[in-house]
Amino acid sequence: LDKRQQVTLCEQYGYWSGNGYEINNNLWGRDSATSGWQCSYLDGSSDSGIQWHTTWEWQGGQHDVKSYVYSGKQFPRGQRITSINSMQTSVSWYYDTTNVRANVAYDIFTAADPNHVNSSGDYELMIWLAKYGDVQPIGSPVGTVHVNGRNWELWIGMNGNMKVFSFIAPSPLNSWSGEVKEFFNYLQYNQGYPAGDQHLIVFQMGTEAFTGGPATMTVSHFSANIY
Repeated sequence: LDKRQQVTLCEQYGYWSGNGYEINNNLWGRDSATSGWQCSYLDGSSDSGIQWHTTWEWQGGQHDVKSYVYSGKQFPRGQRITSINSMQTSVSWYYDTTNVRANVAYDIFTAADPNHVNSSGDYELMIWLAKYGDVQPIGSPVGTVHVNGRNWELWIGMNGNMKVFSFIAPSPLNSWSGEVKEFFNYLQYNQGYPAGDQHLIVFQMGTEAFTGGPATMTVSHFSANIY
């Protein structure tokens, strides 16, 4: 299924979707760079997952995110978190250099309004599989927590009106299979997260690029099942 670079996305919000997945060359913060570029490529897709890679180089505005290029799982809108039984996902990825300032992270928005815009939410759950350089999540660390069979450093903070929970892996997880519903269960029972009032808005996995490069992140497999 490896049709190398069968789709090339270089525009600021270059987009592809198919087989229940999507890719967005989401360069939302590029104006904070003094120079740079990023292009993303679909390498293959099927009902069982997607393969893609992204190449970038950014200078300037070192503490500003330039992009969050992601692959997303498509699903019917309007599902309450408490009515979702499972958000099982698996991913395998690698960066061809670690001399960058970037993360590799899941990004999941929820909102009370099931038709909330998909660029934000009432709450944001991030699962950082890796961080390179001196980048850090929004807010501040509140300690180490054990969720879905692993230890994570939990950070909590506000991004405008959106409350952000970030679970940071202590060392890079280049291959990970996880049950994301367990993260929401943890937040519901330990952090006052109102799961009964929140709807799933987006379910995404990608990389936030700050500065450095040229660098390429390759996702050899990403899949998710939400039911």
